Amino acid sequence: MFKFLIPLLTISSIALAQPNIEQQLLLHDSLVQVSVELENGISGTGTGVVVDKEFVATNCHVIANGKGVSVNKYGDAFKPIAIRADWKHDLCLLRFEGLPFKPVVMRESADLLYEEQVFAIGYPNGFNVPQPSFGTVKALYALDNSFIIRSNAAISLGSSGGGLFDQQSRLVGITTFKSPGPQGFYYSVPVEWIQQLLKSNDIDSLNTTEIPFWAKKLEDRPYFMQVVIPYQNREWENLKQLSQSWLNQSNSLDAMYFLALAEINLYQKSQAKQHLQKIVQSNHRHLDAIHLLTDIAVEDKDKALLDNLEKFLTEYDDPDELQDFKQKLLVQGETKS
Repeated sequence: MFKFLIPLLTISSIALAQPNIEQQLLLHDSLVQVSVELENGISGTGTGVVVDKEFVATNCHVIANGKGVSVNKYGDAFKPIAIRADWKHDLCLLRFEGLPFKPVVMRESADLLYEEQVFAIGYPNGFNVPQPSFGTVKALYALDNSFIIRSNAAISLGSSGGGLFDQQSRLVGITTFKSPGPQGFYYSVPVEWIQQLLKSNDIDSLNTTEIPFWAKKLEDRPYFMQVVIPYQNREWENLKQLSQSWLNQSNSLDAMYFLALAEINLYQKSQAKQHLQKIVQSNHRHLDAIHLLTDIAVEDKDKALLDNLEKFLTEYDDPDELQDFKQKLLVQGETKS
């Protein structure tokens, strides 16, 4: 897997409702382990998701420049007769004849909500059965007419090409790249790109010189990746400039969030407050922005704003968030009528 370094951002204390064992077992028949033969007798593994009666989706970086590829399930191996590749978006389809596995149901990323509960399933190294992990949608980054999904449902080496699912077990993304650390964030490419690739033509080679968008030189990556290093290194002026450029390009609420982070650390609290209020008014489920704005409102003793924030959290579907909010007010010595 290509390496991509991202710092830790705010993680909410949401309590996750895990899908039951029956739901997970139903998905097992739609997940396969991908094996690739590399140079010098080396082999590698990843995960694949059955997205059509003839097609398995996986990440291109799992199979790129391999000498051969197969998928394995229940002790049997199946070799594809062709592939379809979107090297730029790191998404490949393996095509088979007579694949005896059940395709998943797909749901477009554009329908997802921030903090919606999701779970990832893949074959991390050392496991011969699919392993689930649970989290929420933390951000949706617009890219090429769809959205990259950032979640905190953990994946590890070998899980590349696995599935990110909603609570109804619908595939929303292919788990693709991650940040380091025990509380890292994890990124999935959207099913919309799978749907587009299903309409493309077959190719018969695993060879490519193209690298995925997220592994390009830093200045050629999307802004949501470019802001990472200055945030990580606490380079607030640089972060402000990049976030402003991102905001000018796309009017992204997440660009505004990083801009507000920079402004807070540059002692530009009034500007940060205005930006955070715009974010929360536009997306009541942007909990990272709500957390920052709550701190500012407490410091400013802005009871009207605190009332609004409490209202947003009352509408939100996690009672623990509202309890944490009230506890923060108590710790800060605030009282609300």
